[in-house]
Amino acid sequence: MEETTQLPKLYCSSLSLTLTLLLLLLLLMLADGKSIPTTLEGPFKPVTVPLDISFRGNAVDLPNDDPRLQKTVPGFHPEQIALALSSTYDSVWISWITGEFQIGDNVKPLDPKSVASFVQYGEKKSSLHKTATGYPLIYNQLYPFQGLQNYTSGIIHHVRLRGLKPNTRYYYRCGDPSIPAMSEIYHFKTMPVSGPRRYPKRIGILGDPGLTYNMTSTISHLRSNKPDLVIIVGDMTYADLYVTNGTGADCYPCAFPDTPIHESYQPRWDYWGRFMQPLMSEIPTMVIEGNHEPEEQAEDRTFVAYSARFAFPSEESKSFSTFYYSFNAGGIHFLMLGPYTAYNKSTDQYKWLEQDLAKVDRKVTPWLVAAWHPPWYSTYVSHYREFECMRVEMEELLYSYGVDVIFAGHVHAYERSNRVYNYTLDPCGPVHITVGDGGNREDMAISHADEPGKCPKPTKTGDGSCAFNFTSGPAAGKFCWDRQPAYSAYRDSSFGHGIFEVKNETHALWTWHRNQDMYNAAGDQIYIVRQPDKCSTKPKVTSTVSHA
Repeated sequence: MEETTQLPKLYCSSLSLTLTLLLLLLLLMLADGKSIPTTLEGPFKPVTVPLDISFRGNAVDLPNDDPRLQKTVPGFHPEQIALALSSTYDSVWISWITGEFQIGDNVKPLDPKSVASFVQYGEKKSSLHKTATGYPLIYNQLYPFQGLQNYTSGIIHHVRLRGLKPNTRYYYRCGDPSIPAMSEIYHFKTMPVSGPRRYPKRIGILGDPGLTYNMTSTISHLRSNKPDLVIIVGDMTYADLYVTNGTGADCYPCAFPDTPIHESYQPRWDYWGRFMQPLMSEIPTMVIEGNHEPEEQAEDRTFVAYSARFAFPSEESKSFSTFYYSFNAGGIHFLMLGPYTAYNKSTDQYKWLEQDLAKVDRKVTPWLVAAWHPPWYSTYVSHYREFECMRVEMEELLYSYGVDVIFAGHVHAYERSNRVYNYTLDPCGPVHITVGDGGNREDMAISHADEPGKCPKPTKTGDGSCAFNFTSGPAAGKFCWDRQPAYSAYRDSSFGHGIFEVKNETHALWTWHRNQDMYNAAGDQIYIVRQPDKCSTKPKVTSTVSHA
């Protein structure tokens, strides 16, 4: 009898909570007297915001002598301090750099063992009684050509804190107390425990920031929105738009057609780290590689700076790669995928992705979000259908597991899709959002492939020859539509960033902010709504299932 009398109480409690959440969402959607649309009302008629030629922002790089890019600490004191998440709430990475980088003909690498990697931390600013140690490293950017300057970094430190409480503020300082050379005290907040009702309040999303005056506006707007987590979908510094003497250009091959190798000016990475420290020292920031990160050097080595400077939960997520990995942020499981490493069905990345998806429990992490650099669904001429091979290889797998949202950059503009799968409107397909408008110095994407005379010719792209004419639908027999495609819901050639706010198991608010607007203004806004009752996904696979 006791059990049967408890059931109605539990049912009523659950129903009451559900009704409360729905009422809260209704109030939010009606705020300021206007309704925020939801994906349930879609698919939406395509919208193109008219180009404002009077506003192009200030996409000019900050000069190397800008005060915000200079080292402000002495000797081996920590600088370029940054946070990154591990795969779960109870662990974070803290990274920093000590010592001076060197660039020139004869550089002598620092000894990474000469400075310890040490973090003191605790829940009270006055009592940093816990300690953690990590590992130091340096990297080199070397060129086997006369006249090109080589580079060796300062000492890079990565320390992983473990055993942290969820949703808790921690204070910390890092460095080497034996020198002594310790940083000031900073703080961060851990993610909530994974669960269907626990989420970080705001997640900042941006791509292709670079280090321009316009990027400084993007970061200022982003910080004003007080994110708990930041995702950068590639092309962080654009150091590869410079040659080793520090001369840069908007178009590298146009300005430097005769260089024996695509050079890169590595100090731009240090300048970027210094500028970003006020954000990244307190807000965990997760990155994924873009097409400006390879930075080829001697012995055909690539992605060296990218892989050395950032901490990744590669070991924790079992990818063991800096090119792709996963992590949880409350009830969200993030997939960070690598377009610039092998991804077909026989590769390590694809096999890891299958295994990672199979372990996702949607009762614990209802939201499944993916991010990588080049978009699959972009209607701009720039990079149009450039990574069709990746889409062909991976889209079905992601769709079968019910990925909710996909963020990308690469195209220097903003675009949001309707729910789509295989170029077909599909209520169970993910929403694709391109945010490659962070502020870089390259040209803004303004031309659309569906405009008269603008459709590119099908060519072999960087990832193979998969970009063929459409075989069905309004664009059958053509490489481009003759109007804005139905899968494209909203596009705008402006700089900005996005904020992703998951409200509960089924509703997330997406807001895109343009740099030219007021800080609290929304350029595009929509509730992305999951329908787990209508969109079946593959269930969690238990350990008893064979993957042979």
